[in-house]
Amino acid sequence: MTEAALRTVIIVGGGQAGGEAAAELRKLGFDGRVLIVGEEPFLPYKRPPLSKAYLAGAVGEESLYMMQQASLDKARIEYRGGARVARIDRVARQVELADGSRIGYDKLVLATGGRARPIPVPGADRPNVFMLRTIADVQAIRARCGEGRRVTIVGGGFIGLEAAAVLVKHGLKVTVLEGLPRVLARVTCPEVSVFYERVHRETGVDLRTGVAVAAFEGEPDVTRVRLADGGHVDTDLVIVGIGVIPNVELAQDAGLTVDNGIVVDEHARTADPDIYAAGDCTNHPSAFLGRRVRLESVQNAMEQARAAARNLLGKTESYQMVPWFWSDQYDLKLQMVGISTGYDRVVLRGDPATQRNFAVFYLDKAGHLIAADTVTRPQDFMFAKKLVAAKAVIDPAQLADETVALKTLVSS
Repeated sequence: MTEAALRTVIIVGGGQAGGEAAAELRKLGFDGRVLIVGEEPFLPYKRPPLSKAYLAGAVGEESLYMMQQASLDKARIEYRGGARVARIDRVARQVELADGSRIGYDKLVLATGGRARPIPVPGADRPNVFMLRTIADVQAIRARCGEGRRVTIVGGGFIGLEAAAVLVKHGLKVTVLEGLPRVLARVTCPEVSVFYERVHRETGVDLRTGVAVAAFEGEPDVTRVRLADGGHVDTDLVIVGIGVIPNVELAQDAGLTVDNGIVVDEHARTADPDIYAAGDCTNHPSAFLGRRVRLESVQNAMEQARAAARNLLGKTESYQMVPWFWSDQYDLKLQMVGISTGYDRVVLRGDPATQRNFAVFYLDKAGHLIAADTVTRPQDFMFAKKLVAAKAVIDPAQLADETVALKTLVSS
């Protein structure tokens, strides 16, 4: 289908990927109908601030929106919120909404994102057990977060630790329960985990690792978290942050290929040439990693959405991105580039035992730099991104030597 024949693009999902795809279509001069259908009643919005500034009350709801209604109107981007796409009719090229109405499309973008993973224990359905994935989730949590109240956070990943940092600063008594032996275990090395565990404990968080939740007890609200070892934690509310499940059911029901995400090619295109997908819901080929990957990353969501928009308009650009992530906790900014899984050696620049800023480099068996973490070292991160993208081979002694500027290693 030529761009001239393309009249209607429907985007399913009102998150950052959906909003970015719509904006990119207009930037590229597409003059047809652009319609975003989102299940939430809010305008397309950014999720990273939810567990940080929005939970803290430092920013309002409207600051989360990617575009205000006036901007959407000016760009002629339609947004239908509080609506759910129930089915895709690929033959007729229509989406059917939950209310039974049908809308035709020429191209479809699935930006369905993911949902918070529920915890499979008794009592998880109590009214004071919350996920932290949406604006509504945070609003419900904040309504219960008076000073001195006890909050138990299940999960020592980014969401759990960011929420802990916010709530303990607001005078709540915070307990974090992590089932693995250390926090951030899936994304970083033990040295970084130990550093963040110490920071949280020094700030007053009761952080426990290697513990499993057996049940949430109390009626009608949870008042006690029972642990598998027989212990318990008294609490006033619970926040569960144990991961994300990609929303693939719509694609799967439509007969599209699904395997830990909606399977797309390097052009963000699904098995159906008229359907593209972007963001947390997708499984895409990564030249950098040499394999397929599903990334839960706002940068991936934004850049892949832009690529989808360009390619559905007829371009054939390969989407390639070196993964990177960040987390704000207290006054610390953790920035990560690459995927450290399978590293052979860790090189430290700075001492996390004595400093609140340092960098960590991950090398594979051949000595290639495959990933890096920096804590409150933005300049180091800028050069680390270039080194990781190049899979540079650098003398570990130079990486560790703080008298050797990283920028000199980029050009060496």
